[in-house]
Amino acid sequence: MIDWRNPPKLFIPGPVHVLPEVLQQLARPTLGHRLKDYSQLHSETVAMLKKLLFTEQHIFLSTSSASGMWEGCIRNCVQKDEVILCTSCGAFSSKFASVAKSCGRQVEELKVEWGQAITAEMIDEKMATGKYPILTLVHNETSTGLTNPVYEISKMMKKKYPDVLVFVDTVSGVVGLPLHFDELGWDVAFASVQKAFSIPPGFAIAAVSNRALKKSESVPERGYYFDFQEFAKVEAKDQTPTTPSIPHIMALHYQANRFLEEGMENVWARHKKMADYVRNWGRSQGFEVLPEEQYASNTLTTFKNTRNIDIAAVNKALREKHNTVFGNGYGKLKDLTFRIAHMGDTQMADLKELLGWIEEEIN
Repeated sequence: MIDWRNPPKLFIPGPVHVLPEVLQQLARPTLGHRLKDYSQLHSETVAMLKKLLFTEQHIFLSTSSASGMWEGCIRNCVQKDEVILCTSCGAFSSKFASVAKSCGRQVEELKVEWGQAITAEMIDEKMATGKYPILTLVHNETSTGLTNPVYEISKMMKKKYPDVLVFVDTVSGVVGLPLHFDELGWDVAFASVQKAFSIPPGFAIAAVSNRALKKSESVPERGYYFDFQEFAKVEAKDQTPTTPSIPHIMALHYQANRFLEEGMENVWARHKKMADYVRNWGRSQGFEVLPEEQYASNTLTTFKNTRNIDIAAVNKALREKHNTVFGNGYGKLKDLTFRIAHMGDTQMADLKELLGWIEEEIN
């Protein structure tokens, strides 16, 4: 029987399982968001996020899902007479494009089939026309379990198109995958906290470059809630423009500190080890990984349902017997694929237990 008070352990690709000690951070006494106590929390959190994202530029804390930052980067940094090149390789990269259109901006899409990667060569061919001052990317496409080759793309962009602003959705990438914001030359990169940060949903972070912030000064009708200039006004005070979800920031402070203590190279290596284990398990059970091996994500794996298992029935059995669930395919890939998350605070022992239970049901 479904009971929200006793939810299943989540191996879906977000929200993911949250440790009890992280939940405890959300129950700390509240702070006045214009008092020095909060400013101290904010300052310490932002300083750690800068280390985690390898940036010396701006970090904005947003009480929203990352979807808000789709809109934020478009409304702040794109003039209405500019054309955005939106790359699309799955559900969420496509949604980025549709949000840009809904903001009244001109969009052209570079599309590939779901499960295929966007490459530097594809973008180069489009950028060579000189039409696009803006590029949007998804670092890690959650619907297909694919990591785009963002370092190769960024190297090409910096060399050949250094004036193009680059906006990146890294929702299921950050923490679990390497991300050196300043080195990559990105202008806005954003993520929500319910993926590899392993915090309950409802909060987002954004790294913003100096030139993106400068560009926003000249863009009219930026709105208010996601206005980068409003964030910048209170940045020096270590505050947010509007009342923030302080419990989320307390949890973010806790998690950022933990990941930095583990060491980001070690965090990334742990994610790769888990991903390799899951992929090898799937192949041993007769499933194929959806993307090509070189583009397979280290934060979640999407398998083709090559054995035509009843994914809903397996999940129902896992929930009834073990109060655990994994992910079905997303959108048009529902039942044709299934997804297993291995990000954030997930450990190898958790995965071995889950995969053993799945094996019992499918064999």
